[in-house]
Amino acid sequence: MFHFEEGEVFLIDKPLDWTSFDAVNLIRAVIKRYHGIRKLKVGHAGTLDPLATGLLIICTGRMTKQIDNFQAQEKVYTGTMLLGQTTPTYDLESEPDAFFPTDNITEEMMEKARQSFIGDIMQRPPKYSAIKIQGKRAFEYARSDEEVALKERLIHIDDFKIDTTNFPEIKFEVKCSKGTYIRSLVHDFGKALNGGACMTSLRRTKIGDFSVDKARDLMELKKEIIELGIKD
Repeated sequence: MFHFEEGEVFLIDKPLDWTSFDAVNLIRAVIKRYHGIRKLKVGHAGTLDPLATGLLIICTGRMTKQIDNFQAQEKVYTGTMLLGQTTPTYDLESEPDAFFPTDNITEEMMEKARQSFIGDIMQRPPKYSAIKIQGKRAFEYARSDEEVALKERLIHIDDFKIDTTNFPEIKFEVKCSKGTYIRSLVHDFGKALNGGACMTSLRRTKIGDFSVDKARDLMELKKEIIELGIKD
């Protein structure tokens, strides 16, 4: 039995190509339709891009008051990047806009670059992001070819591991603070090697003590909410 108005915290394994808002809207819609709750707050604790998968915390009712606390917790991501090219979105959502040689990159260069991103660093968010500037999202300006100044922000990278076995594709794991853009980290890692890089996959595995290992399939949760509503 769920108590949507008193508050539920759902751990979702967000599917590929879904936005975080898509997942929230789905949960809200099925609760309203099958449980007769007209007004219900539903929100998520930390956006995942459509091309990212993994842990998404969705809160309902009174538990939405905890969203800020969940968002503030340390996060862990795993993924892959490809050295030798950049894209406007810093991932595979857009086509490459520049190519760079990779045969000059050594293990020592990559290790030095990796270490330079550990600790407190200043990071500029991607221009294709959901950050609001004067009431509009940054990606809306970018899609209109309007230039806007995205300010650097202080973030903290607690750990940044890389696996170069399949070079120029690199596997990584990042443990970081709230506000970190992994796409920007990948882009900046490429720049630190005097070249370029773009993110090719991303998965969020942890938010604080919450793990994706405990997360539920979105469609299975939808089915359970519907079935409970029909029984009632």
